[in-house]
Amino acid sequence: MIKLRTIGLALTASIALSASALAQDIPVAVAGPMTGGESAFGRQLKNGAEFAAADINAAGGVLGKKLALQIGDDACDPKQARSVAEKLASGRVVFVAGHYCSSSSIPASEAYAEGNVLQITPASTATAFTDRGLWNVARVCGRDDQQGSAAAKYILKTYAGKNIAIFNDKTSYGKGLADEMKKALNAGGMTEKMFESYNKGDKDFNSIVSRLKRENIDLVYVGGYHQEAGLILRQMRDQGLNTVLMAGDAMNDMEFASITGPLAEGTLFTFGPDPRNKPTAKAIVDRFKAKGIDPEGYTLYTYAAFQVWSQAAAKIDSTDPKKVMDAIKAGEWDTVIGKLSFDAKGDVKEVGYVVYKWDAKGNYAEIPGQ
Repeated sequence: MIKLRTIGLALTASIALSASALAQDIPVAVAGPMTGGESAFGRQLKNGAEFAAADINAAGGVLGKKLALQIGDDACDPKQARSVAEKLASGRVVFVAGHYCSSSSIPASEAYAEGNVLQITPASTATAFTDRGLWNVARVCGRDDQQGSAAAKYILKTYAGKNIAIFNDKTSYGKGLADEMKKALNAGGMTEKMFESYNKGDKDFNSIVSRLKRENIDLVYVGGYHQEAGLILRQMRDQGLNTVLMAGDAMNDMEFASITGPLAEGTLFTFGPDPRNKPTAKAIVDRFKAKGIDPEGYTLYTYAAFQVWSQAAAKIDSTDPKKVMDAIKAGEWDTVIGKLSFDAKGDVKEVGYVVYKWDAKGNYAEIPGQ
């Protein structure tokens, strides 16, 4: 009896010690579309977060404590994103790298603000994300007005006198990007011949593709995600239409080529200068590739978000979200994608977008001489 009681006490003590050790970890998270149509980008965020958390922990953690990484799946659904954010906030997570879709990041950010959680999105470009004046938001990527302007500049230079159409998927990201591109295009003296919308998740685009054919459109700009853009491209080619398709950063995943095959050739999209090619990224890129992972798209941006947060927390010797955000906006941070500094809204001060082109082999490269 005494022996059993001793074993029981030892087991209880062991559980208590494990719980105590767990309590010393700092709860952080990455959130995005781990399932659903945009799950390819969810994988990018997850890969970047897991590598960053592992590297930070291997270097001693933050303030001598290990990071305990949680993963939130919003499936790019606004309601699910809000639910994920509330759950993470209730679990006392102090920092979230996410989300991917702007339509998820925006409602999630409100729950995080209420729950005292700092949010840095690696990928959400909608201007409203930072323009609402929330204390807790920042991003390591650019904005739709910057990205739309870059696309318009390229179109004005390369497609002067041609017929242009603009599509959008009605989401915060897609509509916002299309509106910003249109604004910059019109300011440059060019008026689009078509401005149409569709619903995210649509699969049949033959009616609007038929109109592209009737209007003799040379380039269609798509404010939307890669799945629908890929289907629009395929249905254009099915109708014998050689119109060039151009879109935004949501095309930056090899899954686009798996949808279109060799038809991807000539398709254009905007994104920042490839972070994989930066000297600051070489060692980390090599480690990703050694594990069979290509850190494309927003993988390294997610890694950088963790770097910014962890460096700021270390600098002020606190993980208090409001204090860390003040430090982030006041400092300059060394990251895998280069030095980053932020304005009062949480936007990165130095952003550059360039135009990429897909080839028939399923690869993309920055267009030289822009």
